[in-house]
Amino acid sequence: MASNYDFGEEEFQACCGSSKFAKEMVSASPFSSLEQAIAAARHIWFNQVDVSGWLEAFSAHPRIGGQVSKSSNQTSAQWSKGEQSTAMATATGSSLQELAEWNIQYQQKFGFVFLICASGRSTSEILAELKKRYPNRPIVEFEIAAQEQMKITELRLAKLFSTKQNTSSTRESHPPPDFARKVEDRVNVIGGHLGATSEASTGKTSQILTRTRPPITTHVLDVARGSPAAGIDVCLERWIGTQPRPLFGEGDVGGWALEGTSATDKDGRSGQLLSMVEAINPGIYRISFNTGKYFPAGFFPYVSIVFEIRESQKLEHFHVPLLLSPFSFSTYRGS
Repeated sequence: MASNYDFGEEEFQACCGSSKFAKEMVSASPFSSLEQAIAAARHIWFNQVDVSGWLEAFSAHPRIGGQVSKSSNQTSAQWSKGEQSTAMATATGSSLQELAEWNIQYQQKFGFVFLICASGRSTSEILAELKKRYPNRPIVEFEIAAQEQMKITELRLAKLFSTKQNTSSTRESHPPPDFARKVEDRVNVIGGHLGATSEASTGKTSQILTRTRPPITTHVLDVARGSPAAGIDVCLERWIGTQPRPLFGEGDVGGWALEGTSATDKDGRSGQLLSMVEAINPGIYRISFNTGKYFPAGFFPYVSIVFEIRESQKLEHFHVPLLLSPFSFSTYRGS
């Protein structure tokens, strides 16, 4: 019989500093596996935790290279120290000083601590990423920070499961003897996955995590109001025309096949647009937003974003957000 594993709010809050996140994770418990817990965590973080909850989670992190508050969750503080160990081991007095100065500038601009999954990253890598992200608009950086928080949460959930080597006397079943070893393997897989940017760029293949969300997702942010855009109809299509790809300046009637439709929720996130598959079909995709309904007096009756997924990218995740105002829009590839 498969075992179920329970944790309390304090343990979940060590993984993510949002009290709302911790409460919802307890409500979703017990979990039969780490994979199930991570899937629940992703859903809760991106769909149930609000802006104040995101900020609460961000504030639970110390500045990289800084001191951990004595009032911090002790488990979280210990994990933060471990996650920053590579950075601290590669730091010099001058690099720490520069990092501290940039951390202050970042927090003054955005209102929250610079957040990055620091596991396995050197001080120079972290500083380079901080400088790269500093010019971002606040609403863009807020989304990136939330994505980084989720990476940290996944890594910490794996650590949390690794500590659960024995069940309480009230349980009917016990984990197998090699449970701790298996979960430690999972920790290593997640850690390698989160720090695998350099390997991915050189074409190396590492262990692939089971997908916990559809391969294509989106959200819409109303940059005019500074809030999520709720109630926007969204549709996702894939190119199946006689040409290998739609050609600029030529008609494409009949060349697109509908993959899925949805509407954005109160957090600006769409529902599921694509089936939960491990490997997405490579090709040209188009995601369209009914912006005219949201901004009746706006300039755009609708917005379509066309992008390509290559054969080498079919196991990756594609987050294609829309940052919208009545007379402008922008997009980027998120994670």
